Amino acid sequence: MFKQFIQKPTDQQENARKGSLTMADLNPRIAIHYGIPSTASILAFDSNQSLLAVGTLDGRIKVIGSDNIEGLLVSPKPLPFKNLEFFQNQGFLASISSENEIQVWDLENRGLASALQWESNITAFSVIYGTSYMYIGSEHGDVTVLKYQADDRKIIQLPYYIPANVLSDEDGMPLPDQLPVVGVLHQPCSPGNRILIAYENGLIILWDASEDQIVFVRGSKNLNLKYKTVLNCVQGTKHMLHDNLNDNETEKEISSLCWASENGSVLAVGYVDGDIMLWDISSYVSSKDRQAEDPVDNVVKLQLASGNRRLPVIVLHWCATRSSNDRAGQLFVYGGDQIGSDEVLTILSLEWSQGIESLKCVSRVDLSLHGSFADMVLLRTAGVIDSNSNETLLLTLTNPGQLLVYDKASLFASTSQLKNTSVRPVPVKYTTVVPTTEPDMTVSKLSAVHGDGEFSQAFSRISAEKLSVEHLRKGSTEWPLTGGLPSQGFDAQTYQVERVYISGYQDGSVRLWDATYPSLQLIHSIQPEVKGMTNEIVSVTALDFCSSTLKLSVGDECGRVRLYDLIRIPFEKNLHFVTATGKEVHNFQQGDVPYCLAVFSILSSPICTLHFSNSGNQLFVGFNCGQVAMLDINTLSVLSLTDVSSETSSPLKVLDVRSLLDANSSVQSPKGSQSKIPSDSESGVLFTMTMNAHISVRDITTGNSVCSQPLQPIKNCTAISLHVIDGDLISEVGSGKHSSKSPESSKAIDELSEVGLKHSSRSGHFDRRLMNLLILLCCEDSLHLYSLNSMIEGDNDSIHKVDLVKPCCWTTTLKKDEKECGLVVLYQTGVIEIRSLPDLEVLGESSLMSILRWNFKTNMDKTMCSTDQGEIALVNGHELAFISVLSYENDLRIPDSLPCLYNKVLAASVDATLNFSPTQKQAVTPGILGGIMKGLKAEKVEHNADLSGLHKDIHAHLETLFSSPPFLKPSTALTDDQEIIQLNLDDIVIDEPLHVSSSSQKNKNETKDKETERDRLFHGGDSDIKPKLRTAEEIRAKYRKNEDASGAAAQARDKLVQRQEKLEKLGQHTEELKNGAEDFASMAKQLAKSMENRKWWQI
Repeated sequence: MFKQFIQKPTDQQENARKGSLTMADLNPRIAIHYGIPSTASILAFDSNQSLLAVGTLDGRIKVIGSDNIEGLLVSPKPLPFKNLEFFQNQGFLASISSENEIQVWDLENRGLASALQWESNITAFSVIYGTSYMYIGSEHGDVTVLKYQADDRKIIQLPYYIPANVLSDEDGMPLPDQLPVVGVLHQPCSPGNRILIAYENGLIILWDASEDQIVFVRGSKNLNLKYKTVLNCVQGTKHMLHDNLNDNETEKEISSLCWASENGSVLAVGYVDGDIMLWDISSYVSSKDRQAEDPVDNVVKLQLASGNRRLPVIVLHWCATRSSNDRAGQLFVYGGDQIGSDEVLTILSLEWSQGIESLKCVSRVDLSLHGSFADMVLLRTAGVIDSNSNETLLLTLTNPGQLLVYDKASLFASTSQLKNTSVRPVPVKYTTVVPTTEPDMTVSKLSAVHGDGEFSQAFSRISAEKLSVEHLRKGSTEWPLTGGLPSQGFDAQTYQVERVYISGYQDGSVRLWDATYPSLQLIHSIQPEVKGMTNEIVSVTALDFCSSTLKLSVGDECGRVRLYDLIRIPFEKNLHFVTATGKEVHNFQQGDVPYCLAVFSILSSPICTLHFSNSGNQLFVGFNCGQVAMLDINTLSVLSLTDVSSETSSPLKVLDVRSLLDANSSVQSPKGSQSKIPSDSESGVLFTMTMNAHISVRDITTGNSVCSQPLQPIKNCTAISLHVIDGDLISEVGSGKHSSKSPESSKAIDELSEVGLKHSSRSGHFDRRLMNLLILLCCEDSLHLYSLNSMIEGDNDSIHKVDLVKPCCWTTTLKKDEKECGLVVLYQTGVIEIRSLPDLEVLGESSLMSILRWNFKTNMDKTMCSTDQGEIALVNGHELAFISVLSYENDLRIPDSLPCLYNKVLAASVDATLNFSPTQKQAVTPGILGGIMKGLKAEKVEHNADLSGLHKDIHAHLETLFSSPPFLKPSTALTDDQEIIQLNLDDIVIDEPLHVSSSSQKNKNETKDKETERDRLFHGGDSDIKPKLRTAEEIRAKYRKNEDASGAAAQARDKLVQRQEKLEKLGQHTEELKNGAEDFASMAKQLAKSMENRKWWQI
């Protein structure tokens, strides 16, 4: 699905050593995606599955179901979608790109199932409700029928089509060279054979595919009648006007249309000039032959604004009112208002009690929009069990990527006030699982959780309790969509949290999420208020999480650091307020976890970085002013405060710690030092780097510098990041073969080996493992690799250097087999580059555009975070995404742990309801599918008949209907007035071939046989003559044959021979039939075996 890394020419893969990174290890893909893209432009809704699809201008489709059920589909090309529709209740989604590529998406497998490139420009698209049949209207005026074969995963063009010349052939209308189709709708009441086609020039036809003829034609000429009803819907007026249209109505260009009734009897058409026409075609709803003379036209024109300069009617949607006999409802209109007026969505409540000519506008509501309008859908939730649970909601999409839901309480109640008003009801806003705006996310952290220890087990129990509770969205009503299924259940007894995602916000709040699986689950939401303290709303600027002790540190713009314990609840819940001069202890009841252990307020400078030591006993705080504080977590005190930028005025950029726990050592503090060293201390070094690449290396036990002179290896540069790499890598590099490498790369590796050998004989108070570290300095325009040992000795010469051709903005390292093996470089252009370590050669590159369809934005790197396993979290507007870089990395257990977008159980229940519940069939099948069912029921079954298998009959009916080109349907063998010939087995003569004579010849033969029989019976006499009474002797004398006993025996023997011959022939025929039956049974078994795993929609 996603564009792979572009491979760069390199020979290092030939002799790849263990732990080294190769091109085969790279596979960029999206692991997690939350939020609506800002480029969202089109909507689609599956009423049975309760799923919403949001198409974008860059080729992405966001599928949204119930709470925390989301999926992202990415098209191979970043192109806008012109059309987007579900195959209702089938788990497939159809889209049309701007380059006229027809795509079908598989929701179960979250990928593209099939694609078909259309040769001409597609101007209209529609899916027959509840089926996989599609109508395609082109710029040339023709309509083609397509079908998606789920078993073959192919889009098939069927033989049936509707050519553009049917208009001229039918009514003698002159056709222009280009007559684009602007709308294709299936008539709800028909059993799949009625198609309404709208052309750009205003022509509307209703086509009957079963008869291959036009049933209904309307256009501009039909508006040129003397009087038509014009309903003025301008605010403040409700009266009806009569307008003479002879001189005004010319060719009107259609811009939108929809059915304004559930049975397809009223059609609403929007025009470019701002008019709306409601056509009453109730006389054409029946599937009978077209009447010889068309009835009188019933059409009403709606005007939303006075004057001639009006906006085109872009969107029309209809919602019928219950218990209105399909003669009332709400018409949702976008457009048609005066040019220059406020952008609103107009809702008209319309009623017509006796006919369309009696139509009246009960009320009008102009709904003010939150942003510019993009699209809208009506959420019709079909109640499978309780038909009264059906409800219609309005969902609007506005820019940039905002979804708002209006329910009846906030919207439709306004229309029932019987007055025209402009309202702004309070909607339910879609909020992503992880908020990125409102409040704005300022910093994030993605961290692993160690699986051993009592802390981790306690934390996992807390998360399991959270996961076992169903969380509903906040708001006046819960999120209305219920589609999809969450990932497979977990065992709360054995559940283990493996990683967490922490986000800090502009309002000072912090949220912590369980990121073990792709569906993030909120564990803690921490508010900025601390009881007993002066609380100011300030942004969170730094975060760090200690996996060993499960403590969380939060730094803000005011220089305060809040320390939270995520699991333990002590008997005395004391809060420590620590300053540079002392400490205060307050006893407050803070409630449940997490609770605040301490608040450190040492300096007023903003916190720029936080870092726990490996054991979690120390916390290092970096201030923007260049100061670094070392805090003791056990005693909640300040160990030291050091100015690391005394020789430079540049702010602090990076703080990193490499430490080793030494429980047996007892390091003494230098004389005069204020550091308070714990008995169980950690030996290690603290690395700091300022914005101008000034590097400081200090002993974490004393806080003193270990360098003989200040380190600033690069002058006049902008530092991006600093990475400390395990020095054990150089021994593997030195021992491996590198004859195929470039001279420069080989020289650098040799130097690395020499540094390692030189260091092996060095002694001092630092552990040799710490002195063997490498320093990777990443600047905006270059990369530099140093040896820590050389830097301490004052050698600023880099082991390896790479000049970048583009400005860099963010980097991170990758690990393989627990060793650093690669470097990820993100450029300001959005290009992602992967380089190997330690030679820094390019392995491949990709981009945010090719993976996520994102453009890099300023300060995007502030909220980026990653793990060593190649998982990178990014935020862009309303979107949060996790991408995995390494192909072998699948800690998220994808796809098994992904939530299901397609609910097979629900689909089966809907299908079963359609087939086996006649009493609920009309309630469960809303819209067009309900009309199809009604049409088939009227033509094929009685009202109280068994409707089992009716859903399959729809597909069989459509398959037959569209299997032949127009006007070339095969003739049926019998007409309705012909008798069905019933054959009896006794009528078949075995010895002779079966011959079926014509019906006329048969009637003549039957008449002749009857006359001959009558003549024989009455001996040529009149049939009215009464029969003569005869004695038994007379009858025997007349009819008894003169045969002896031997003759009778011979006759009986002949009859037995004849019967034997017939029995033998019957036996032969029986054997043939048996063999044929066995062959058929074998074929049936093979067919049944192949059909076992197929779904009902694949049959």
